[in-house]
Amino acid sequence: MDDTGFHNFLRRGGRSPQAAARCLRHVHGFEQYLEDHRGGTSLEDAGAADLEQFVAWIEREPKASAKTQLWALGYYFEYTNNVKLRSLASFLRAQRIKRVPFSLGKFRGVDPIAVDKLAAAGIRNVAQMREAGRTPNDRQSLAERTGIPIEAILELVKLSDLARIQGLKSIRARLYYDAGMDTLEELAAWDPDELWQMLAAFTERTGFDGIAPLPKEAASAVATAKRLPKVIEY
Repeated sequence: MDDTGFHNFLRRGGRSPQAAARCLRHVHGFEQYLEDHRGGTSLEDAGAADLEQFVAWIEREPKASAKTQLWALGYYFEYTNNVKLRSLASFLRAQRIKRVPFSLGKFRGVDPIAVDKLAAAGIRNVAQMREAGRTPNDRQSLAERTGIPIEAILELVKLSDLARIQGLKSIRARLYYDAGMDTLEELAAWDPDELWQMLAAFTERTGFDGIAPLPKEAASAVATAKRLPKVIEY
C-alpha cells in the first residue's frame, strides 16, 4: 500500500492526523489478514468475499464489531477508486450502526395530512411504513383503515423502500422517485453512468429544487439496490 499517498488523500479530505493514522492502521490490519488467511491476496486483488470473510473473522468473538475497520476501508477503497468494495464496506458498516428510523414527514413533497393520519395509526417512520405497506393487500387495508388514498400510501411505501439506501432520504429520495426510479428494482436495472447523466438532465430540465448526485453516489446507489433483498411486493 502507498502509505504516503493514502495519508495525503485522507488529510486533503479533512481527516485529522489521528484519524488518518487510525485508517492506515486498520487498512494494514486487513492487508495482514489477507496475507495470513487468504493465501497472500494483495490489497489490490482483494474482492467482496475477502472483505466479508475479514468482517466475519473480526466478529468471531461475541459483541465484536468491524464497523471501525469498515470505516477505514471505505476511505481506502475510495482512494483506490474501487467502487464495488467501497459500496460494500459502506453497506456492511451501515448494518452495524444503530440508526433512528427516518421520519415520514421529512420526505420532500409528501402529503402532511396523510403523514398525520399515519402517525395517529402508529406509523411514523420508514421502517414502520415498509412493514405496514409490504403487500398490495396490506396497503389497501391501511388505506381503508386510515382514509388515506391508496396512491398516497403507495408513494410513502416506495419512498420508504428507497430510503433503505444510505443517502436517499428527504430530497434525494424525492429526486429518484420523481425521475422514475421509484422502486429498488427499477434503480438496480440502470447503468450507473447513464443514471447519473439522466438525473443531471432531469434536474436541469424540470428545475428540480436540488442537485443531481455525483457519479460515485449514483454508482453506489445502483450497487446497493442490486444487493438489497426485496421486501415490498407490487
